[in-house]
Amino acid sequence: MVRQAKQLAQEGKTPLLFAADERLLGMIAVADVIREDSPEAIRQLQKMGIQVVMLTGDNEWTARAIGAQAGVDEVVAGVLPAEKEQVIRRLARQGCTAMVGDGINDAPALTRADTGIAIGAGTDVAMDAADVVLMNSRLSDVAAAIRLSRATLRNIHENLFWTFIYNVLLIPLAAGAFVFLMGGWVMNPMLGAAAMSLSSFCVCMNALRLNRMDVHDPAKDRPAGKSMGKKEERIMKKTINMEGMMCAHCEATVKKALEALDGVTTAEVSRESGTAVVELAAPVDDGVLSKAVEEKDFTVLGVEQETTEGFRTGQWGTE
Repeated sequence: MVRQAKQLAQEGKTPLLFAADERLLGMIAVADVIREDSPEAIRQLQKMGIQVVMLTGDNEWTARAIGAQAGVDEVVAGVLPAEKEQVIRRLARQGCTAMVGDGINDAPALTRADTGIAIGAGTDVAMDAADVVLMNSRLSDVAAAIRLSRATLRNIHENLFWTFIYNVLLIPLAAGAFVFLMGGWVMNPMLGAAAMSLSSFCVCMNALRLNRMDVHDPAKDRPAGKSMGKKEERIMKKTINMEGMMCAHCEATVKKALEALDGVTTAEVSRESGTAVVELAAPVDDGVLSKAVEEKDFTVLGVEQETTEGFRTGQWGTE
């Protein structure tokens, strides 16, 4: 029965076991069907340079199967509402975050994220906690909202640029600053009024170009910001040797406990080898790591010294 449950979980289904008087009666499996547009929507987000992380309360086997079908970059499974908020807090140390959710359980994470996005068909609590509410229940609207926001910001920058250039050139001319350079010519007040009206007209027409934008067209998608170069980041790791882990749930428990610590970027936990390899963004004391594991009722046998794995190189830039 355990083997069948594991097989169902690996297929993306959640097995439910029923028992009475300490006797197993049977098992059924339930599964959520991925929406047809979800894999394509995730590909569009990744093309924009966005890392997609799936947070779910389902067991890890089921979550990884669904994550593989959807094509997400990372899967965090078996998390409670408060733990979702902790994951968002951890990801925020790496950059700006956006959380997409539709349930009551998503509300803490929606509030914690830099931008909370609620699905229109979701609960009222989720919509109240979010900064943006999508009218439809399509994940592709998330990519569309990002395109619209980027285009709006670009349009604002264009309008500010042309407004300042326009005024820098024409205000001195209207004030007579160039009268000696132009043979005594002085701008007629009516021409100045017409020029000011033309400036406002150009700004409004440029803003109205957004009405012609197809927010669902991914043809011009690109990562946000201009690549300015590369930076190197030293990867620090520690290996925690422990005993007491018996199942995938134990692995997930240790992983969540370690990744909730400040300075811990990721934790790779294996019950077969009895180890947890943590990647550190900042130095973390061995005692802090051991305490986090022992609080979950596992025994720490030792923590290996900090090692340097090399250098990780990545793009960096600015919007």
